[in-house]
Amino acid sequence: MKKIILASTSPRRKELLKKIGIEFEIISPDYDENIIHKPFSYELVESVAEKKGLSIADKLKEDAIVISADTVVVYKNEILGKPKNYDDAFAMLYKLNGNTHIVVTSVCIFDTEKNKKIIKSNTSKVTFKNVSEIKIKDYINKFSPYDKAGAYGIQEMGENYIKEINGDYDNIVGLPTKMLKKMLDEINLL
Repeated sequence: MKKIILASTSPRRKELLKKIGIEFEIISPDYDENIIHKPFSYELVESVAEKKGLSIADKLKEDAIVISADTVVVYKNEILGKPKNYDDAFAMLYKLNGNTHIVVTSVCIFDTEKNKKIIKSNTSKVTFKNVSEIKIKDYINKFSPYDKAGAYGIQEMGENYIKEINGDYDNIVGLPTKMLKKMLDEINLL
């Protein structure tokens, strides 16, 4: 079987890919994904996922399947990326507090041997409870969510912060595993 490479350093994506029983290697993509505060479009997020994968696929000496992804939190058509600091994290969580937003993960799969590429996106809706500023600050202090889009990890939030989720939970974590399996079937891997 062809080598599978996950173009991500995200521990959450690593765990989700392990969960579906795939053996893979990790290579960190060489692409600046800073699209924070830009107007949202699926094309933009899919382009970032594709460029992350290409930054690895183009350098490979052997045939492989490269899986790359980009996850964004979108509120009122604005992309909330990874916060730069405490104040940025607080501002993002304050915006989301008591409101509904979407989480979009775009996944790109390259088969370098067949020169074949598939890109798809998955969207989930998340509604936050309305919580106090103290509770927001407690979350930031406890979990330091600086490596997470929208300044939060759904797996850390629980019922204290989340009112409702509509869609694929794994998508919100960072890799929609059901969609990924279908994509791998399309590329004749599984």
